[in-house]
Amino acid sequence: MSFGLASRRSAAMYAEIGVETGVTTADPHKLILMLFEGALLQIGKASSALEIRDVPTKGKAISQAIEIITNGLKVSLDYEAGGELAERLGALYDYMTQRLVYANLHNSQPALDEVTRLLNDLKGAWEEIGTSDQVQR
Repeated sequence: MSFGLASRRSAAMYAEIGVETGVTTADPHKLILMLFEGALLQIGKASSALEIRDVPTKGKAISQAIEIITNGLKVSLDYEAGGELAERLGALYDYMTQRLVYANLHNSQPALDEVTRLLNDLKGAWEEIGTSDQVQR
């Protein structure tokens, strides 16, 4: 094993531990924010991979973004307490997933850009909710 490979593995393990630590110490608001950031990171990786025609990396990154949206953001919705807003967000997450599948099948940068914009809008709104909630305390 070369020093470079060992260094990369150590860095990857350190990053994973950092994320795990963040998850275990984060409040629910921060956890949702981390999901938005994770999905956006994966879509960014998919965009970069698409640009250089790295199909396996693109597919893996899109799959991970779909996983975060479907089994992270959508699953976290409280349909009882959230009512119509939760229903609309659930439908929006479904739409994002469809667009990501389309982007993967058709190598569509515009579809990736659309989902990025939607996630950034929701992330910004979520950050504002946290700010206003913190001010009220």
